[in-house]
Amino acid sequence: MRENVYIHSTATVSDDARIGNGTKIWNYSQIRENVVIGTDCNIASFVYLDFDVKVGDKVKIQNRVSIYHQSIIEDGVFIGPHVCFSNDKTPRAITVAGQPKSNSDWEASKIYVKKGASIGANSTILPNITIGRFAMIGAGSVVTKDVPDFGLFIGNPAKLIGFVCKCGRKIYNGNLKEPIMKKCLHCGTEVKLEQLGE
Repeated sequence: MRENVYIHSTATVSDDARIGNGTKIWNYSQIRENVVIGTDCNIASFVYLDFDVKVGDKVKIQNRVSIYHQSIIEDGVFIGPHVCFSNDKTPRAITVAGQPKSNSDWEASKIYVKKGASIGANSTILPNITIGRFAMIGAGSVVTKDVPDFGLFIGNPAKLIGFVCKCGRKIYNGNLKEPIMKKCLHCGTEVKLEQLGE
């Protein structure tokens, strides 16, 4: 039973999806079979969550986001409008023999977004990517490699330009030579920044 869950009348939600208390699913969104959505989430209009996608608690997914299967979204993640998670590094509609590909012909790859991360509008996340805790992806970025905890990635392809606090403000410019502690001048939070290893 789905208690205290709001599902707009135009949304399509599989009976096999599990949705936590306090979650809202808005106009024309599609939630496929075996999707798990935690508590107090906001799934905006025209969102597509493919089968087996996992979404944590207090996640905000904005309009027209597409998240394909094998993606895992941890608690407190923000995903801006029109973000696309891709899950196939070698996409083709047909096999070498010219036949339509089936699910068994695909090699789907996982995308893992850790707690508190934010992904800006119109970003594309390529397969086999992990986005670290409280990382920030700038709008319009194409993420082609893993993002460290608190990392600020921008561009196409997205590159590390610094690090952010849990509150989202930049606290360090550039790459690290070694792990350091930084205190945010805005909110006062101390954050341990780890070496990226580039």
